[in-house]
Amino acid sequence: MNRFRGLLGWEFSLIILVGAALLIGGLLSPDFLTGSNLSFLTANFSEVALMSLAMTLLIIVGEIDLSVASILGLCSAVIGVLFAAGVPMPLAILAAFITGGLAGLFNGLLVTRLGLPSLAVTIGTLALYRGLAYVLLGDKAIADFPAFYTNLGFGNVPGTLIPLPMALFAVLAILTIVVLHATPFGRSLYAIGANQIAARFSGLQVERVKLSLFVLSGLMAALASAVYTFRFSSARADNASGFELSVIAAVLLGGVSIFGGRGSVVGTVAAVFLIGIINGALTILDVSNEILTIVTGLLLIGSVLVPNLLTHFRTYQQRRRIKGDSVIQ
Repeated sequence: MNRFRGLLGWEFSLIILVGAALLIGGLLSPDFLTGSNLSFLTANFSEVALMSLAMTLLIIVGEIDLSVASILGLCSAVIGVLFAAGVPMPLAILAAFITGGLAGLFNGLLVTRLGLPSLAVTIGTLALYRGLAYVLLGDKAIADFPAFYTNLGFGNVPGTLIPLPMALFAVLAILTIVVLHATPFGRSLYAIGANQIAARFSGLQVERVKLSLFVLSGLMAALASAVYTFRFSSARADNASGFELSVIAAVLLGGVSIFGGRGSVVGTVAAVFLIGIINGALTILDVSNEILTIVTGLLLIGSVLVPNLLTHFRTYQQRRRIKGDSVIQ
């Protein structure tokens, strides 16, 4: 119950910050709070939002996947190469999903079967998958995709200004919330993240669960690659370079513990919007990409530092309270 109250407080703080960021953005530019700008702004972080859902589950079990943006780039290259070779687009998209799933499976097997740390494994595959994308496409860009697919990338839900990728994200976010917070499988993720040895003795298939989450992470990166490729109507090997930092910053800022066992999807969703709105406000002020990268790095550091400081502060308060009670007795 205390953990739930703590998360709720953190998520509520993020929602307040989202409101404050919107207000400040509106004060900085009269165009910021227009419907068209907000629609463009939310579409602009849809790929990060999609990948952050699987990353939330992965970090809750105590693992991490730094290769998600490279998987996105590799899957985008697969779509581009197959489309240029005359393969029908549905089969090219299917190949991208198979590629993403296999990339996640490779990460998962190295972690769960060989016992390697996911941080080291996915740093290596971050370079591996990006390199494979360059082998496939080089510096070329494949464009001129059919209008039907590009409309899926940057179109809106009919009659609204809600981007189609964000509608897809909303559906998947609700599904992830239900799975994580209302099913035995979701509860098992918290148990594994809190204490893997105890979870294993309780009969949980720790390695199998982790392997499935790595595959899920690869599949979500493949989905994000289709969104990114069609939204920009361009398949390039360097698509989404550096997005892994934004994904991890969103998850950690959302209250998910980097040590596992704690966090929620609601917090991740609020953090995704907060980071996206901040970047959107800075972009509309014509701030350079270098500054945006610095802001993302600061948010990543703050997302780890602030929760730890709050935990130490609560622990200090509890010790003082216990000490005070013992003196009175």
